[in-house]
Amino acid sequence: MSQPERPQPRHDLAALVEAALDWWGDAGVDGALADTPQSWLASERKVAAKAAAAAPAFAPPPPPPAMGGRPGDWPQTLEEFHRWWLETPSLPFPSARRLPPAGPADAPLMILLPMPEADDADALLSGRGGKLVDGMLAALGLAREAVYCAAALPTHVPMPDWGQLREQGLGALLAHHVALAAPKRVLILGRSGISTLLGHDLPNNAAALREFNHDRGCVPAVFAYDLAALVARPAHKAALWNRLLDWTGTDLT
Repeated sequence: MSQPERPQPRHDLAALVEAALDWWGDAGVDGALADTPQSWLASERKVAAKAAAAAPAFAPPPPPPAMGGRPGDWPQTLEEFHRWWLETPSLPFPSARRLPPAGPADAPLMILLPMPEADDADALLSGRGGKLVDGMLAALGLAREAVYCAAALPTHVPMPDWGQLREQGLGALLAHHVALAAPKRVLILGRSGISTLLGHDLPNNAAALREFNHDRGCVPAVFAYDLAALVARPAHKAALWNRLLDWTGTDLT
């Protein structure tokens, strides 16, 4: 008696191809084989190139705004500068804590500080350092009211980064301020910070500087230690006085 004919299994061609590829993949063969040499990294480079082309172009962050805004918008008179110095939002310092400059334009002497002292209350040089300045001015035959007093910063800032402040444009703003004040001479009490603002590479050698350059020219200057150092070390006061003796033969009044 003949056996009944068994039905032949039907094979899906796509399933067979996929099974074959899986078998070769398990064996570690995951690419086409050919006798022609080819770069294994070519496909990776193509993928990287496509990813780079699809990625958005890198745009560097915009530079920070200049200290005080655009130079063309700065006040052009000393009276306007005083109001602007206290109120402008373009300076990153609290308005309520800012101290104004004081004194007349075209003064025989300008005293320039890096910033208000920590014990200055309502005015520049109203603390302990002001007494030292008053004694020095009396020895020079000058009254405080006849001298122009200003600071590079409107508020007291513990350990400011003078290099960064210069990059933000504070040095240019300071030069503009001095040009508006137009003093005959400048005494700078705090040489390292201010010399950095002015772009000098060796602020510790600022004692050798003899002029302050500003927008409209230059003015004779003496760079000295800050008030705290002068109060703490009498030797610094003596050295400063010896430098000021160069001015005693000229008209300071």
